[in-house]
Amino acid sequence: MPNSPARILADLGFRYDPANVYQQVITQVLEAGHRLNLPRHLQLIMAEPKSEVMVHFPVEMDDGSFKLFKGYRVQHNNILGPYKGGIRYHHGVSLDHVKALSVLMTMKCSLAGLPLGGGKGGVQVNPRELSQDELMRLTRRFTAALGDNIGPNHDIPAPDVGTNAQVMAWMADTYINFNNATHHGSGAAVVTGKPVAFGGSVGREKATGQGVVYVIEDLLPEMISKPLADTTYSVVGYGNVGSWTGKLMAAHGSKLLAVMDHTGAIAPNDVAEGLDAIALADYVTETGGVANFPGSKPISEEAFYTTKVDLFVPAALEQMIGTKEAQMLNCRVIAEAANAPTTPEGEKVLAERGIDVLPAILCNCGGVVVSYFEWMQNRQSEIWELDRVDAELRKHMRSAAAKVLAARTELDCDMRTAAFAAALKHVAEVYRLRGIFP
Repeated sequence: MPNSPARILADLGFRYDPANVYQQVITQVLEAGHRLNLPRHLQLIMAEPKSEVMVHFPVEMDDGSFKLFKGYRVQHNNILGPYKGGIRYHHGVSLDHVKALSVLMTMKCSLAGLPLGGGKGGVQVNPRELSQDELMRLTRRFTAALGDNIGPNHDIPAPDVGTNAQVMAWMADTYINFNNATHHGSGAAVVTGKPVAFGGSVGREKATGQGVVYVIEDLLPEMISKPLADTTYSVVGYGNVGSWTGKLMAAHGSKLLAVMDHTGAIAPNDVAEGLDAIALADYVTETGGVANFPGSKPISEEAFYTTKVDLFVPAALEQMIGTKEAQMLNCRVIAEAANAPTTPEGEKVLAERGIDVLPAILCNCGGVVVSYFEWMQNRQSEIWELDRVDAELRKHMRSAAAKVLAARTELDCDMRTAAFAAALKHVAEVYRLRGIFP
């Protein structure tokens, strides 16, 4: 078929690789576009980023030696507004990896109704191996290397895996000094996710986890015919997103029965009580992982995935749920708190087993929504109260969920395809109105 995903990718010169995360993501997007019968030229546009920036930059280590680091910034699409997306510090960062995440950002912003496009960036580095001073120098050198590829009216980075509010503060400060953008509204708005004292928004730290829980609140009780107070759940990844999801679920009375991260997997000594999600979050902040948490016992990876729960929350890295994990999972619903945690092969197994998936571009878009609020506050010299941030975030999350449900009914498809279709509809309409110039 001339407009099938495979034909589009073949015409663009892609060599099919089922293990390539970018090809996995873009194929899913194009499948949704094919269902919508999008014009061929729009599918071609969506299949490739507008620009891919790769930089190499030296950083002085504490011992006086120098190391050369590789960094990326991929700008997928800006038809809706400036590029927006996180900066990741991780040893596994690659160009195709960042490209995949940039596509997902375009989809998230569109689905959430934001006037922003999609971008993503990263540096190949294990931040745990750097001192605080080395991390600062790396961040400043990376920001300088990106130059005018970022800016408050062009491309606005944010935190992601391996980065945080402090890293964003260094990025903003470097940008301000290089661009003489000393006014708070114009300079600080170059990034979001900054410390509140330096123009950050209240509620940004918990935003992604809060968005996940808003979706769960609205959709899960009907899906499993059970109130959240009686819901059991497990989480893989207990960093910022996973821990906030856990803490906010605990506030509903939900019971946490298993957690796994890079230090191992744990279950409660007393299953009737479950794990204390709030205390566990504090423990992980102090120790760096869930291993040896008081009141817990270590379990195997297989025991973690086979723990019977109502809800499973993948909140770690991409491609965590392959065929093996999908076959082991003992849950009724998956709420994807991480970006693209499920492989296409894993998703087929989940579908065959009747496990519903709430897709990442819906569940995971709370972070970019509150980033948008921060960007607006910086540009308008405003400071919002937490109640306003939470209320506005809930509106966006409910609107996004409603769009996905409507698309699922219209197209008679799974939730992931429906989410991509709902996002693509908006992008396509803006292209129709604006045209392609010149």
